[in-house]
Amino acid sequence: MSGANNASVAMPGQHWSMLWPQSFNDFQLDIVGFLAILGEGAVAANAQVAALSRLFYLPRLIPAPQALLWPSRPSKLPPTTAVVTGVYSGNSKEHIHHVAHVLLRLDTMLRGLPARKNADPDATMRDPSVKAKALGPLTGVVAIGLALSITLFIVSIVFGDGMSMIATILLSLLSTVVGIGNKWNLKLPQPAQGVNHTDGDVVIRYPRGSYLVVRCTEQVARELYFAPEEIEYNVKSPGKFRIISLVGTLMLMLGVIALANARLPLQFAWAGAYIIINIAHWIAAALPASSHWDMSCYTIEEESIALHPRHDDPKGKPFGGPDSPNFTEALWKAIMFTKETAWVRPGKAAPQTKTWDQWLEEAQKHARNVKSRKGPIEDKKFGDDSQREGQVWKDPDQWDPKKAWNELHEANKTPREQKTESDASARLGAESV
Repeated sequence: MSGANNASVAMPGQHWSMLWPQSFNDFQLDIVGFLAILGEGAVAANAQVAALSRLFYLPRLIPAPQALLWPSRPSKLPPTTAVVTGVYSGNSKEHIHHVAHVLLRLDTMLRGLPARKNADPDATMRDPSVKAKALGPLTGVVAIGLALSITLFIVSIVFGDGMSMIATILLSLLSTVVGIGNKWNLKLPQPAQGVNHTDGDVVIRYPRGSYLVVRCTEQVARELYFAPEEIEYNVKSPGKFRIISLVGTLMLMLGVIALANARLPLQFAWAGAYIIINIAHWIAAALPASSHWDMSCYTIEEESIALHPRHDDPKGKPFGGPDSPNFTEALWKAIMFTKETAWVRPGKAAPQTKTWDQWLEEAQKHARNVKSRKGPIEDKKFGDDSQREGQVWKDPDQWDPKKAWNELHEANKTPREQKTESDASARLGAESV
């Protein structure tokens, strides 16, 4: 059929057949250069922790190097949303620093005690003790990239392919150029001499309503939670960094052009190499952040709350441990650990109402009676798994925080609120009949 508004459809004829490459030379891989710029998300996921290691300087094959050629470098590590409040200092922040989040990596109510090893109280800024793992997954990724570069270089010489050899040199040295521009050191601040180095407990409230209580010195609290994490780049000048980025961009473009002019067997080798290195980077990106960071400068001991039957449901799930069925109980457990309620208001952990004010007063009184002893940790999350015992806190009064709040709420209701609830109950009863 034909016409201005008609479409023609070609149907397979009698001698129709599927077309396939008939020989090796029929393959076309001119697009293999695009493989060099794929995988940006996996590379960017661990770019900052990878740049802490000197291995970042090694010439090697990396996917999507343009992900590291920023117009301007990050000035801080990515924070995590959470309200951080100092129990005694009253300090409060709306986020938790990246290093602290990696160290205490769980959105749950647990008790951690990070303790600084060999801290120098006279230093105002010390060398980085938090660093990338020397033998972590990223080290394996670097080794794979280096091995692929060496292999491609040797294969290019064996096959006599000059363009492939140039592509290998340019795209491998590009990682060194990127390393020079992005290498940085982490500086954790330290309080000046004379600052109190005790009683620096911190309460972290996560968006889902869970709490994490950290008992530590004021020194550790400042360096992990309140003082800014300081990124110190080896190349400090923004102008010099932009020149390095320009050189890296030119190397990337020239390397891709050289790769497009390599012979077909070498292009197959390059395609396989980029597939392998992309897989390695994606695996590394899928691992927890803690697998890439060396936090051995901190030790963590876990504490928990002893289990006891609930008054309202003796046969149900007992009170204690890290899990809480409601917000009120989670807040009470945090108060049990701190034995203080002064941090609740600065951290906006409870509404400012008469009922909550009275409840906090009662919680403060009962928290003062809480005692601790050595015992088994329920649902252990931190520290050495072989050590199943730690400090276990127990409330001798077995105070029910939710029941206490409900009683106070009923007592504080105005006559109008009581009448409204009574009318609502009556309507509900009438509808059910």
